Parts: sequence; structure tokens; C-alpha cells
Amino acid sequence: MGVFEQVMLPVLLIFLVGFIFQKIFRLEIKPLSTVAIYLLLPFLVFKTFYEAHLDQGFLDVVWTSLLIMGALLILGIILGIIIGKVFHYDRQKLCGFLLATVFPNSGNYGVPIIIFAFGQRGVEYAMAIMVFHNILMGVVGVYIAAAANQSGKQGIKAAGLAILKQPMNYVIIPAILLNLYQIKLSANLMKSVNMIGNITIPLIMLILGMQLAGVTVGKVSLGNVSLAMVMRLLVSPFLAYVICTIFGLSTIITAVIVLMAAMPSAANTTMYAIQFDADPDFVSTCTLISTLCSIGTLTVLLNIF
Repeated sequence: MGVFEQVMLPVLLIFLVGFIFQKIFRLEIKPLSTVAIYLLLPFLVFKTFYEAHLDQGFLDVVWTSLLIMGALLILGIILGIIIGKVFHYDRQKLCGFLLATVFPNSGNYGVPIIIFAFGQRGVEYAMAIMVFHNILMGVVGVYIAAAANQSGKQGIKAAGLAILKQPMNYVIIPAILLNLYQIKLSANLMKSVNMIGNITIPLIMLILGMQLAGVTVGKVSLGNVSLAMVMRLLVSPFLAYVICTIFGLSTIITAVIVLMAAMPSAANTTMYAIQFDADPDFVSTCTLISTLCSIGTLTVLLNIF
């Protein structure tokens, strides 16, 4: 109960505020999401990498973490395809299943959990993983969604355009270079950057609550949903732990990677599924149910670490 009250409860209360607010006012979420992703998030990413302690140890840990998350993505896709073959999923169902199981909600959910659980010690690693996840989701996720009803070339084009439209990807290298070469920006400029960046996490948490308020549980197979939940909430963090153990990573880095891997289905995958008609009822149902189930699974993991 101590971990739940200290880490999970503050995060869930913010989600709940967004959920209730959206149920009452029924606002259009897309403009808010656009502001968060295209305006606020780049400031937070820049701030994080500009202020991070970029020593060799940090860089080694980040590269190792990214390799592990990339390996998890590949393993998740392979396992998803195998399951799709065993249960005879058609192309649309397979793409929906992959969207619901491969991509964790590391931004809206993962980073806040890491902040409450580990503070600044873990958030630098979590931010790096979140950026990497967003790049993967913008490329691989869009390609998978587009592949449900389009040719491979169309999927590649859609994925390429999606990643080029993400402004946060353009601030990472400048922030790292400024950090490495100890080029200091003016204090007044950084006050503005910090002020905008600090808005980001609370807003994206509220947006997730608002998004969940609009999710409807479709008429989907409970067996398939349960299978997706096992993949997303149990298999993924287990594989992450095994790989971290093989690499011999420290306890805090292992905890961050495992927790980020244990997040529920990413909310953005629902938007991709709707846009490309990749079984959106199934994906949205998995997003909602995995978020609810993750309250228990994440509490257990937090107690372990």
C-alpha cells in the first residue's frame, strides 16, 4: 500500500481528473494533444538532454537501454506474428494485435511513474527511452497500422512523414551538443524553456485521462484481449528483466527499463488504428483494459524494485 499511495495514486488521480473533466465538458482532444506533442514536448526533451549528466557511464547506459528496448520491439513483433499464425488472424486483426501489444505508453504513463518512483535519478533514462519509443512508434507503429489495408510502400511513406513531423526529434542532437561542449545558454532563456517544459508532464497525463474517457469497449473477443494483456503487461517486462540481467545492469536502470516495458498499450496506437482502420475496436479496448489492469501489475513491480 505504501508504494501504491506514494507512486501510483498521485498518477492515477491526475488521470482521473482528466477523465472526469472530459466526461463533463466533452472537449476536442486533438488540439490539446497537438500542443503537447508539437510544442511542449520538444522543450521538455531539450531541457532533459541539455541538463543531463552526459558522462560515459550515462551514454553507455542509454545505448544499452535503447538496444534492449529495440530488442523487445523485435521480439514482440515476432511473438505477435507467431500468435497471429497460430490463431489464424487476418491481416487487419494481426496489425491491430501488434499495435496493442508492442508499444507501451511510456510518455503519458511511464515517465510520470518513473518521476514519482525514482525522481531525477531515473527520469533522464526514462526520457531517453520515451523519445526512442516515440520514434519507433512513429516509424514502425505507423507502418504496422498502414499495412492493415495498404501496400508496404504506402506504409513506409506514411511512417516517414510521421517521423519527420515530430519536432522533438530535431532538438535532441542540439541539446546533446550544447551539453557536451559546455555551451551555456542564457539564464533567462533557460527559465522560459524550463517553464514550458515543466507544463508538459501534467498536461500529457491529463490528456491520457481525457483520451480514456472517449474510449469505448467494442465487441471484441475477450480471449484475444486477454492474450494481448498477457503480452503487454507480463511477457514484455519479463523479457526486459531477462535481457537486463544478461547485460548485468544496475538495479535502478533495470527497474526503469522493466517498468517502461510494463506500461499499458500506448494511447497513440488507438489513433493510428482509427486512421488506418487497423481493427480500432480491438486496439481501443486493449488500451482501456490494459491501463486499468496495469494498476495492479505496476504496483507489484514497484514493490519488487
